[in-house]
Amino acid sequence: MTTPLAPDFHTAEMVRAMPDDGNRYEVVWGELFVTPSPRRPHQRIVGRLLVSLGAYCEREGVGEPLTSPADISWSLDTLVQPDVFVLAPEHAGDEWPAAPRLRLVAEVLSPSTARRDRFQKRKLYQANGVEVLWLVDPDRRLVETWTPAATLPVVESERLTWQPDGASEPLVLELGAIFG
Repeated sequence: MTTPLAPDFHTAEMVRAMPDDGNRYEVVWGELFVTPSPRRPHQRIVGRLLVSLGAYCEREGVGEPLTSPADISWSLDTLVQPDVFVLAPEHAGDEWPAAPRLRLVAEVLSPSTARRDRFQKRKLYQANGVEVLWLVDPDRRLVETWTPAATLPVVESERLTWQPDGASEPLVLELGAIFG
């Protein structure tokens, strides 16, 4: 009698030990994902989001916007590298918090990552209380907005509005400017 081989199971520590070879390594509930470096249009969108979020968060004092590489992990079998994210103000400091509270995550979709971002990573973000998730689709020029309790996204094609607790006014982003 033969024993079936156990599926590969990866941990956050195993991912941290991966080579620095230009790929992005992530693990979601033990499943390893390898993504090549993003292309220039992807990086332009990331940059525009970061600049807009940076000015807003500084003015409103609602968190710290950052980009990956970053080791965002909530358990031994998860480690993700969001394109853009806002750490809650209580996590200000030099070290990555053990269980970070993320106010916002923006993932810019590409053909190689769209399915993973929409399903595995979205469910991980929702399960870990990420307040708002933006799935930014440059090909369709729209953004899916998810919250922890959402079963379906709100789809925006003209503008995004974000007003986290503690902000005196909302951030309004015109998608035409984000997509360029």
